[in-house]
Amino acid sequence: MDQTLTKIVSPPEYGSEADLLNINTVRTLAMDAVEKANSGHPGAPMGLAPAAYVLWTKFLKHNPANPKWVNRDRFVLSAGHASMLIYSLLYLTGYGLTLDDIKQFRQWGSLTPGHPEYGHTVGVETTTGPLGQGFGTGVGMAIAEKILSERFNKPGHALVDHYTYAICSDGDMMEGISHEAASLAGHLRLGKLIYLYDANQITIDGSTDLAFTENVGRQFEGYEWHVAHVADGNDLGALTEAISAAQSDPRPSLIILRTHIGYGAPNKQDSASSHGAALGPDEVAGAKIRLGWDPERFFYVPDAALEAWRLAGPRGAAFEADWNALLQRYTADFPDDAAEFDRVLAGRLPDGWDADLPTIASGGKPVATRTASNQAINAIAPHVPELIGGSADLTGSNLTAIKDAEVMGPGTGGRYLHYGVREHAMACAMNGMGLHGGVRPYGGTFLIFSDYMRPAVRLAALMKAPTIFVYSHDSIGQGQDGPTHQPVEHLASLRAMPNMVVIRPADANEAVEAWRYTMSHTGGPVALVLTRQNVPVLDRSTLAPASGLHKGAYTLYEPPAANGGSPVPDVIIIATGSEVFISVDAAGRLASDGIRARVVSMPSWELFARQPQSYRDEVLPPAVTARLSVECLSIFGWERWVGERGASIGLDHYGASAPGEVVLREFGFTAENVAAHARALVSGKASEPATTA
Repeated sequence: MDQTLTKIVSPPEYGSEADLLNINTVRTLAMDAVEKANSGHPGAPMGLAPAAYVLWTKFLKHNPANPKWVNRDRFVLSAGHASMLIYSLLYLTGYGLTLDDIKQFRQWGSLTPGHPEYGHTVGVETTTGPLGQGFGTGVGMAIAEKILSERFNKPGHALVDHYTYAICSDGDMMEGISHEAASLAGHLRLGKLIYLYDANQITIDGSTDLAFTENVGRQFEGYEWHVAHVADGNDLGALTEAISAAQSDPRPSLIILRTHIGYGAPNKQDSASSHGAALGPDEVAGAKIRLGWDPERFFYVPDAALEAWRLAGPRGAAFEADWNALLQRYTADFPDDAAEFDRVLAGRLPDGWDADLPTIASGGKPVATRTASNQAINAIAPHVPELIGGSADLTGSNLTAIKDAEVMGPGTGGRYLHYGVREHAMACAMNGMGLHGGVRPYGGTFLIFSDYMRPAVRLAALMKAPTIFVYSHDSIGQGQDGPTHQPVEHLASLRAMPNMVVIRPADANEAVEAWRYTMSHTGGPVALVLTRQNVPVLDRSTLAPASGLHKGAYTLYEPPAANGGSPVPDVIIIATGSEVFISVDAAGRLASDGIRARVVSMPSWELFARQPQSYRDEVLPPAVTARLSVECLSIFGWERWVGERGASIGLDHYGASAPGEVVLREFGFTAENVAAHARALVSGKASEPATTA
């Protein structure tokens, strides 16, 4: 190594030559991987390498041999575009990535995709890339740590005691979600939350001054965070002092680092050109020379550097061994709590968890499905204490409250969160809680406001996170708030998300069954879509049981075939939610005309699509082409179930402000109109294949 060149980029604050070697190994790996892929973001990893080195070697409590160790510190790369930073760290510390994996950065089938993906690469705690998502998700991880420590820790037995760290970028700070989440974290005084802000002052378009001139430190002080400044992101001593101080502060902490994007690149350091593209071979060579590296060696990892980084293995083993000894003492002193701790971390539901779920009698007053949902929540909650509820300032409207539950606040753990008017932060936080483990989060808002949280909902689906989204006020039936609050296209949008299970129950008993299914489902998020308005409780003594919900769709009602008549129905009416009882009424009217109408309740497209073809053909016989869907939302996608010769009663326009029953009637959601459309289909006189009311 050229000592003269090394001194140019090795000021005293770097520490030892060994420190510099370890740091520059990260920088050069990032450069080489992006260059080979001719795609990626080399600049941020080059600037952040010293901060990552300090964090991962001096502070991060983790065990590469057991990436799922319960009491590990969580590390979130919110600046997910800097993915080569975390891939380098995972490879160097021994998480199972190989140098060949690094060489396959951004290639088909590789373990090193363009942005970090949870469940794809071992050691990645959450999927990041859409800026701000990691920031909000980390807040949820810290909330989960707080809940579990409050529940399980005993004097002298700190069973749950870890930090959540994140690296954030200028772009993260520009996104609104970061500020929603920061405000919530400050209010809750999440002192185990420590974020490093990479203030390199460069974006894709150029200097951050083009659009971003606020004082971030003062903003976060206003959010009640501890704020520290490190003037030089290469200053290992200052970084160490800042993180140490953050650990001892009872507030969440933001450490603002002045770094240099593309550090070491002779022509592209502190330039937008180093942000999101390969540096180019000449610039890579020049950067390596400035860093004291051999420009002719690619993906070079010095033995001394790898040996130093791999010390994470024995350190991590010691961390976990100490904790296992603590767990043994805890188990001896508190055996029941230890067994419960093991259960919740494993995600196992307790025996009899659903024993108190109600069966709601028909014949009485109509019941909104949001009301039945709340009954289910409060039947489950005493048996499943890890069920953590919340709402975005709509508790009394979503009906998400847990009776007598302690509310989480600055000094309490609690099991119910008032997220405030922060739908996006709520969704991110729930994702983080679910990914952390040990808690099962649900949170409520109006279906219309799923728009405000969509990026986090999408990531929940992408990660198959166990998040429960409770959406009430599900249609124009919510009434007088008018079209600004009446969802139309939202259900179709949620159904379009892979891995998302959407359930729109028809009545109170289907709502209860929806919760029974949801609590047992571990393959991804669930969206429960519930009515504001009351709907009749269907008489199950003459109809199929509500347990049919678990198959996504089932034959709810069908009049018996006349003597000698065909058992095949003349028409199939497929409905969801509040339109199911209207469809049953319509089928009765059709029966008086001699038309056999089967009513299929289809609360979940996704669950029905997963059933065997034989079952789907049983519910929707291919021979019956006269099919009518009834749903007071967009008809988009219904052609999948009604076929080319079917029709749909739905909405291709926005709603109106009036009492809910009036809006539904005026837009054609009546038994009379459903029966009329069904008659037209049976007679072959339907005017067009798909019709909206």
